[in-house]
Amino acid sequence: MESSLNSDSHGIVRALLALQEEVGWLPPDRLESLASELRVPMHSLESVSTFYTHFRREPAAGAQVEVCRDLSCRMAGAESACASLRDIAAERAGSPGALEITEVSCLGRCDQAPAVALGDRVLSALNPEEILAAVDANRRDAILRPKRSWPAADPYSKVAAALSHGWDDYQVLRNVLAGTREAPVAALNAAGLRGMGGAGFPTARKWSLVAAEPASPKYVICNADESEPGTFKDRELLHDLPHLVIEGMAIGAYCIGASKGIVFIRHEYGAERESLEEAIAHARAAGVLGEGVFGSDFNFEIEVFVSPGGYILGEETALLECIEGRRGEPRNKPPFPGNVGLFGQPTLINNVETFVHAVSIVGQGADWWNALGCEGFAGHKFISVSGDVASPGVGLYPMGLPLSEILKAHGGMKDAAEVLAIAPGGASSNFLGPEALDLALDFDALAAGGSMLGSGAAVFLAEGRNLLDVGLSITRFFRNESCGKCVPCRMGSEKAVAMIEKAGRISAEDETLLRSLHETMAQTSICGLGQVALGPLLSILSRFPEAGANPADDSATQDGLG
Repeated sequence: MESSLNSDSHGIVRALLALQEEVGWLPPDRLESLASELRVPMHSLESVSTFYTHFRREPAAGAQVEVCRDLSCRMAGAESACASLRDIAAERAGSPGALEITEVSCLGRCDQAPAVALGDRVLSALNPEEILAAVDANRRDAILRPKRSWPAADPYSKVAAALSHGWDDYQVLRNVLAGTREAPVAALNAAGLRGMGGAGFPTARKWSLVAAEPASPKYVICNADESEPGTFKDRELLHDLPHLVIEGMAIGAYCIGASKGIVFIRHEYGAERESLEEAIAHARAAGVLGEGVFGSDFNFEIEVFVSPGGYILGEETALLECIEGRRGEPRNKPPFPGNVGLFGQPTLINNVETFVHAVSIVGQGADWWNALGCEGFAGHKFISVSGDVASPGVGLYPMGLPLSEILKAHGGMKDAAEVLAIAPGGASSNFLGPEALDLALDFDALAAGGSMLGSGAAVFLAEGRNLLDVGLSITRFFRNESCGKCVPCRMGSEKAVAMIEKAGRISAEDETLLRSLHETMAQTSICGLGQVALGPLLSILSRFPEAGANPADDSATQDGLG
C-alpha cells in the first residue's frame, strides 16, 4: 500500500507551509497544536522548521521583500539596490507600509537580475517604485506571461492548441500503452539521452535499474528544484511545456511499474506551479491521470510537492528526506534511490528537462534525436544564459554548437565588451577563459576542456570583472547552502570564506591551504555540494593567477543571508 504524503510525519512540511501561508510565520502555540494533529513529537517540527530557509519562527516587521544577492544578480547591481531598499525600509519603519528586506539565495530569475521577490511576485531590484507599489497594493501574486512555443522540443508543435493552453492528445503515451514497457527504454538507450539536471547519468540505464527492482510500490519524482545560481531553464519548461513534463513522467511510470508521481518544485516558482497545476487538472479530466489511463490497466496520479527552500534539496536523497518530513540532509549511497528511495521503495528521479526530451525521443525516435546535433553530436539542450550578456534568457541549442554561437544568439556581450571568463555549467562549474568560446556544447567536450555542462547554465563574464569577488560570491553561496551534515563541508566552506574576507586577497600560502581544503571536502562530503564548493574559486585562481592579488569586495554580507 502506498504511503500518503499527508499522513503523520510525511505531512510535516506541507502542514508547516500551510500554517505559514495562513499566519505569515510559525507561532509556537500553533506548532504545538500542529504536532498534536499530526501525532508527531514537537521536536520533529522544531527540527524541520529551523532547517529550511523558507520557514519563519518570528513575525515579519513588514512586507517581506527578498533580494537575491547571488552570482548574476550581484553582477547586475543587487548590492547597491539592496542598500537603497534598506534605506527605504528605515524610512517606512513602524508605518502601515513597513518593509522587511531580506537577502536570499538564488531566486531562479537570473535573466531578470537583480531580482526581488514579494511573495510569488518577482520584480526588479532596480525599480523600487514598482516594488513599493506592489507592497502598498498587497500584490504578492505571480506575474503571468504568455507561453512560449518550442517546436523543436515539442512533438505536438503542429497542433495549434499545443501552443496555448495545452491539449488532451498525449499520443506518445497512447502509443506507449499499446506496446511493451521495454520499447521506450530502448529508444532512450539508442538516443543516448543523459540526465539534464547536472549529473548526466544515462537515462535509459536509470529507468532499467528501477524497472528491474521487484519491490512495490514504486515512485516517479520530477526534480523541479533548480536552485543553483545561473540555472533557470526548468522554470521555463514548467511554464511553457507542462504537459510534456506530465507525459514524460507517465511514460517513465509505465516503464518502471509505478502508479504515483510527484513534482518537487521550488516555492519561488509561483507562476510555474500555477501552469503545472492547471495542466495536471487538464490531464486528469482528459483521462491521462487516474484509474485506467486511456482505458488501459495502467493507473497513474501526480501531485505537486512545494519545496520549503534550500539548494541542498536539488540533491535527490535530500529531496526524499524532505518529502518524508525530515531535514533535507543527503543520505549515504549506496543504496541509491532507484533501489531504496521514497519511503524505502524503488524511485525514479529525473529532472524537468529529461522528462521533456524523453517524450520527444520516444515519440520521434533515436534517429530524429541524433540528427538534431551538429558536428557529429547528438540531441539538443535547453541552456540558461546570464551574466554580462545583452539578452539573458533560455534557448534551445544543438549539442555540439560552439559556446560562441550561444553567446551570439543572446546578443553577444553587453556594450560589446570582451569575454573574460565563462562558467558553462552554472555556479558549480569551473571557470574557463575566452578560449572556451570554441568548445562544443557537450558533456564530454566541456569536461575535456576543464569544466562541465552541468544543468546547462552558461554565465558569461566581461573584461573588468573582479574575478576574486565572483569566486568569493559563489563560495559564500555554497557555505550558506551547506546542510551542515558533513563536518568537512560545513567547516571547510566557512573557513575558506573567512580566510578571503579577512585578508581581502589570496596569497600563495592561502591558495595552498584552499586546495588542501578542497581535496578533503571532495573526498569526504556525502553529496556534490561539498565536492564542488571550492572548485569554481580554485578554477579562477588556476586560469587567472592575477585574480587572487585583486582585493575582493568586502562590503557584501559576511555572516550569511540577511
